[in-house]
Amino acid sequence: MQRCASSQPPVEEIHAEEEEVEEEQEAFQETGGVNEEQVGPVEEPSVQEPDGRPAPVEHKNGKRAEAGPGAADGGPRFSMFTWLVVVALLGVWSSVAVFYFDIVDYDRVLARAQEFRMNFSEVLQGKLAAYDTDGDGDFDVEDAKVLLGLTKDGGRSANSESLEEVLNILAEEGSDWIYGFFTFLYDVVSPPAQREEPSKPEVETPTKGAPEPEEDGPGAEETSVPGSQDLESEIQAAVPLPPLDDSHFIPDDPAEPGEHYEEEPVSIDTTGVLVEENQQEETEGESGRYRTSSKLSQEAEAEEPPKAEPEPQTGSTRPTESRREADGAAEKAAEEQKEKAKKKKPKLLNKMDKSIKSEIDAAERLRKKGNLDLALKAFDSLVQQHPLSPRARYGKAQVQDDLAEKLRSNDLLQSAINTYGEAAELPDVTSDLLRAALKRRAERQQFLGRMRGSLATLQKLVDVFPADVDLRNDLGVAHLLLGDNKGAKKVYEEVLAVAPSNGFAKVHYGFILKAENRIAESIPFLREGLESGEPGTDDGRFYFHLGDALQRVGDDSAYHWYERGHQRGHFASVWQRSLYNVEGLKAQPWWTPQETGYTDLVRMLERNWKTIRDEALAVMDRSRGRFLPEEENLREKGEWGQYTLWQQGKRAGNACQGVPKTCALMERFPEATGCKRGQIKFSVMQPGTHVWPHTGPTNCRLRMHLGLVIPAPGCRIRCTNQTREWEEGRVLIFDDSFEHEVWQEADSYRLILIVDVWHPQLSQYQRQTLSPI
Repeated sequence: MQRCASSQPPVEEIHAEEEEVEEEQEAFQETGGVNEEQVGPVEEPSVQEPDGRPAPVEHKNGKRAEAGPGAADGGPRFSMFTWLVVVALLGVWSSVAVFYFDIVDYDRVLARAQEFRMNFSEVLQGKLAAYDTDGDGDFDVEDAKVLLGLTKDGGRSANSESLEEVLNILAEEGSDWIYGFFTFLYDVVSPPAQREEPSKPEVETPTKGAPEPEEDGPGAEETSVPGSQDLESEIQAAVPLPPLDDSHFIPDDPAEPGEHYEEEPVSIDTTGVLVEENQQEETEGESGRYRTSSKLSQEAEAEEPPKAEPEPQTGSTRPTESRREADGAAEKAAEEQKEKAKKKKPKLLNKMDKSIKSEIDAAERLRKKGNLDLALKAFDSLVQQHPLSPRARYGKAQVQDDLAEKLRSNDLLQSAINTYGEAAELPDVTSDLLRAALKRRAERQQFLGRMRGSLATLQKLVDVFPADVDLRNDLGVAHLLLGDNKGAKKVYEEVLAVAPSNGFAKVHYGFILKAENRIAESIPFLREGLESGEPGTDDGRFYFHLGDALQRVGDDSAYHWYERGHQRGHFASVWQRSLYNVEGLKAQPWWTPQETGYTDLVRMLERNWKTIRDEALAVMDRSRGRFLPEEENLREKGEWGQYTLWQQGKRAGNACQGVPKTCALMERFPEATGCKRGQIKFSVMQPGTHVWPHTGPTNCRLRMHLGLVIPAPGCRIRCTNQTREWEEGRVLIFDDSFEHEVWQEADSYRLILIVDVWHPQLSQYQRQTLSPI
């Protein structure tokens, strides 16, 4: 009990607390109802000092401030005019800062706004696909009219719930949705006559097959090149292209679903090599100063009309009017064929795919917009929910294809190849989708160097579509890429048996005949195929081989076809007919050491020519088997042997063991030993030898000839229309991408050292990244 009584407060303390509560209530009422504990102490009314000045005001932070004149509540003494001046000054300085220091990039802001304006409807498609009211698969103006309650007669109907849902969707798009949505309303409501249509940016369609010849995956089958093989004219034989560099993995874009697959070339465009290589880096100094053509052709173009042909040494023929008319008719026929192909739209959806069309379209839009991760998830989900849907699986393959390009992943590309195959194996797949999937699979297999797999895929296509001549043509190309000229020849003979006027088959059949050295027989097939103007025939190699064949039979019309190839963009000039080119490099047939900048290399060769000669003679005397015969069909007659030391920037086996001093001298000059588009080799030519006019494969190198054993007279070389002779101990330098020809009419053998060097205007980066030849 005592314990409980002691816990209660005394009566005096209770009364004191009640008095304090009453005082607080009175203070609360005096301050106008402001709780002092929440907002701090209340300022006391202004009090005048004895001299008439306002008394300082006590603030809650403990500082005292003077009240302004006429401010009964202790506010600042600034007038309205003062505030206006301050605001005006701030505005002036802000404008100066924005414009003078370029804080805001107005051009960029306006460009982004216009881009948003133009692409807004596409952005909305994925979100508003559920409001497709007319069933056409897209959310368009007609759907918007229904959604906004606009009837056909111009009236309105209640549709507020749907409109509210759309606004919610738009709100998720970000801060710019208001501008975009009201722009969209303007497009819907305003009459077409009053509407100002924005100009749509042009979409650049990638050229199928253009970059691929210079790129390949690590799985590519490497083509071993014998150490003795002279690649002066890689394009002379119908063999697979040289190993391709996988450091620039850029697969071409997959065909868009719903696009016109017939618009693509009827073949897998691999018969032509890379005609023109993009220059990764501006060449220093002289870029733009020289045209990629010979001085001779420049002079001819300055004196004659644009289409006039330069007069080569062997003569030339100008195109006749009938030929020009035939060219125009062929081009017109090709355009008509393309127009017909555009009208035919492939059918990619079976019954099951049509039932899930909206989901497929939504996933496809994500792919087209570049949201590849989301698109892959969407198509994966569709494949899991509908495992028998060919279109869903084909879409998944396309996304994998796109991701492989973006991430430069060969593993992803292989996954895409597998998925294309799965789509083609599903039941009830439409014929158009089957054709598209297998054709794309074959192309991607070729890109990765899976040539035999590509051949099997194309063979399956031919078995499914036996009447499709285009697929048979593609199959012939696949045989050529494997080096199987015999198999390709059989395929093209079958095509020409059922379609004797097929231009694609004709140029390839003529190409094979030319490789078999059946020169006269190849000419009509090559000529008629080129004159057809069919897709896949306008290729630099066909112009090259037709002109070369005509030259060998003594027909001067060869230069008409060279000129035509030049006008079509395949050759830099009538004389310079290389196909592996970098634009903008100085082009002239003959060079001096000073022009090349490689004077140290030339000086070393000329000072040590006897040492180099003695080593070469020792190898010849000990074993002439080291000098292997030229195998490119460049000789009209005679004997021509070569002993290769470096090729494609690498030593050729153990060849340097036979000539160690020569190799030790050359090691000091990486412009030669590191030239991946050239060789270093000894060349011995016996009396009575004649080498046909020909050109090298690339404008990326210059060729040096060091005379070692030169019998006189009778040994000479022509480059364009200038002929020169070798001298012992002296270096000749020329650009072998120009037409050149060799005669050996002396009494004994001629021996020289050939040294290829990088073109001096190529940058270091280009020398490292250009693919070998």
